[in-house]
Amino acid sequence: MAGQEQELGMPVRANRPGWQAVASLAGFAAAAGLVVGLAWDSARERIADNEARRVLVELSAVLPAALYDNEPHRDMIRLALPDDEPRQIWRARRAGKPVAAVLTSLAPDGYSGQIRLLVAVTIDGRILGVRVTSHSETPGIGDVIEADKSAWIGSFDGRSLGEPEESRWRLRKDGGDIDAITGATISSRAVVAATRRAMQYFRRHREDIFAIPAGSPAATSGD
Repeated sequence: MAGQEQELGMPVRANRPGWQAVASLAGFAAAAGLVVGLAWDSARERIADNEARRVLVELSAVLPAALYDNEPHRDMIRLALPDDEPRQIWRARRAGKPVAAVLTSLAPDGYSGQIRLLVAVTIDGRILGVRVTSHSETPGIGDVIEADKSAWIGSFDGRSLGEPEESRWRLRKDGGDIDAITGATISSRAVVAATRRAMQYFRRHREDIFAIPAGSPAATSGD
């Protein structure tokens, strides 16, 4: 019959899914979307948790827990001010009063590229600690800027822009008062300069650093 209908020019009816099939497909698509959405939310939460743990570990290396009673990893701003480089900063407080800040600092002039630092500074401008968080320096030579490779990075503890005098915040071979790591002069010079810049930044913007609420639009206007 189908062949006869085609020969006579009669249309052949195509089989179409019923409304039950359409509803089933729609339900499947909705369920799949829900599963994907829940999986994404779960993954995002895990990523956020892992990042928070990483930040806590890094901050604890330069920020003694006895100094503060807030959660510095949550009291964070990205400060971008006119005519100055943007910085990510974590604030430490005790009884609501500021006691210290941890600033990111970038040394673009390492021997093998950029060196990223964390510099913790007390409210009165004294260094609590400096740590290298990433670099590409030569293994066995320049990588001794890391705290677990040598004690050199600890030599900044307790220093300020007055100890030594600001003009002498450079390596001894450059006319300053800070020793270089033997065989890693360029790496040492880059870390010293980046630490000095972080200290100078803190001195210029201390009031701004502690005045801006965490998560405010003004605090997140930088990179």
